[in-house]
Amino acid sequence: MQFLIAAVLVAVVLAASLILQRRRTDDPPTQNRWQAPAQLDRADFADASCDWVVVTFTSESCHTCADVKRKAAVLASKEVSVVDVEYTAQRALHERYNIDAVPTLVIADREGVVRASFLGPVSATDLWAACAEARNPGTSPEPNLGHDHDHD
Repeated sequence: MQFLIAAVLVAVVLAASLILQRRRTDDPPTQNRWQAPAQLDRADFADASCDWVVVTFTSESCHTCADVKRKAAVLASKEVSVVDVEYTAQRALHERYNIDAVPTLVIADREGVVRASFLGPVSATDLWAACAEARNPGTSPEPNLGHDHDHD
């Protein structure tokens, strides 16, 4: 009987040590999940006739989204269409473009090529400079604003 108790005790200790050892292994490297789309289908957005479109992917419950949306609205003109894609109202577009973080803002040309993008909050100065740079390269003192990924 004592042998059986000792064997069970040894088995429990071994199992516990294996569990602890597995928990101590290194975590896998983090994966970059949040990316802005590199290409848009301009037909998905209102006023596809403008040369440029600024799209804000937002959520009604996101306070930062409201701020980004307000800053983007100032860019609207006869050459620039500004479109808000709110998650609950247009979930299909969020899914189509794999939007998994809001706010996501993209600036796309007539062909739908995203020339600049921002994930999360953005200052009005950076947003407006990125839009100016996209529309007229060489006009911004910081031409890499909104270029987290290469589209060329």
